[in-house]
Amino acid sequence: MTVQPPTPFPPRPAEPQVAFDRGELNVILSLYGRAVAAGEWRDYAMSFLREVAVFSIFRRAAETPLYRIEKRPALRNRQGMYAVIGPQGQVLKRGGDLRVVLRELDRKLIRSVD
Repeated sequence: MTVQPPTPFPPRPAEPQVAFDRGELNVILSLYGRAVAAGEWRDYAMSFLREVAVFSIFRRAAETPLYRIEKRPALRNRQGMYAVIGPQGQVLKRGGDLRVVLRELDRKLIRSVD
């Protein structure tokens, strides 16, 4: 019988993360695809943290995000867990239904294409 020596760095349990599920990503990426086709958006990034999942939208990769779509499950029963955040950090729309919240960006996209 061999005994394993104790490791100096025992594995830590994985931190719980908030993430977008497949349905939410389909809704977000559908809007993103339309905006890319219209020439408005060019890049995106996703962050999955302990309290929030963020989908950031960029006009160019080297800029700050034009918009952030956030999911905060802790706010589910208060303000709604989804939010669209503008470039200066202002909350443009918040609610419990992702499709309704994303209409804010859809409206801006339609206006800029006309």
